[in-house]
Amino acid sequence: MSVKRDKFVNFGILGCGPIAQAAHFESVTKGRNTRLHAICDVAGDLVNRFAATHGAECSYTNYEEMLADPQIDAVIVATADSFHVPASLAALAAGKHVLCEKPLGVTLEEVEKLEAAVRVSGLKLQVGHMKRFDPALQTAKTYIDDEMGQMIAFKGWYCDSTHRYAVTDAVQPLIVKSDAPRRPEKDPKVDLKQYYMLAHGCHLVDTARFLCGEIIEVQARHLQRLDMYSWFIDVGFASGALGHLDLTVAVRMDWHEGFQLYGENGSVIAKTFNPWYFKSSEVDIFRESTGEVSRVLGADGHFFRRQLESFADAILESSTVDGADAGDGVATVRAMLAINQSAKSGRKVRLADVDGAI
Repeated sequence: MSVKRDKFVNFGILGCGPIAQAAHFESVTKGRNTRLHAICDVAGDLVNRFAATHGAECSYTNYEEMLADPQIDAVIVATADSFHVPASLAALAAGKHVLCEKPLGVTLEEVEKLEAAVRVSGLKLQVGHMKRFDPALQTAKTYIDDEMGQMIAFKGWYCDSTHRYAVTDAVQPLIVKSDAPRRPEKDPKVDLKQYYMLAHGCHLVDTARFLCGEIIEVQARHLQRLDMYSWFIDVGFASGALGHLDLTVAVRMDWHEGFQLYGENGSVIAKTFNPWYFKSSEVDIFRESTGEVSRVLGADGHFFRRQLESFADAILESSTVDGADAGDGVATVRAMLAINQSAKSGRKVRLADVDGAI
């Protein structure tokens, strides 16, 4: 467990659903520079339960009241996707920094509005792309930036499994539900094609951008057969490197995620695990100069806590957000829109040309 520091950021968490219960409550209480000050949810039974469990000083069933609390420095938005932008805008207007769960939003218009609000506010917003804080992926990023030379090609895959829920039920804490939750007007799982792109595609796109830089165009194919949804996506990066992404839900095998990356001075091969194992990726870096392969252990695989500590550092030190910022969140939404439009039209789509909702 991280040793608590004298200087810390007071957090309020909006939402007591599965992502808060499985990740954010524990992250704030364990973080070396974070403190759980308040919890807010319309479901009073969940608020009372988790405030007591995790030692929050205050609890609220009204978001405006929590935002009015002068002790809160930052808010974690851990709600359904459609609430991300309105909740983040309200927090910024109240003078609070924001860590918003991924994806940043569901339409290009709303996320661009949020990005503009962040710039005007002078506050910090970080998107919850916690895979950027996998220590093994961070090691790969350092190698790519400092040693690999020109990038040639990237192949990435994110394949959810039919066995995933059995795994998560075994390793996650018991997820407590309320009889009085606030739900989106439209059930997100009514449209599984959209749901899988938002829930899983955003991770795959952000990992590609994190390692390889800006995506400028995509050409995608989509197949739905039986209960399986698959996207094969050819990607053009601003660097000129080629890319291919595979997003498939749900494969008849274990969780299958990772990438291969080929460069001038070496290559990287990675296997990433179901995130609820809190296990760093297995990343093998091959250096052409030595003919040797290295792998970092990455013993601290609590990506959610690590992303929160990094965000708190940025607030305390008045430094740039080290994770995905609002611009990254907008770029990911653009990429997902382009993928959907390309799969529908069968043509290559430039990200600069897209608009609309995912």
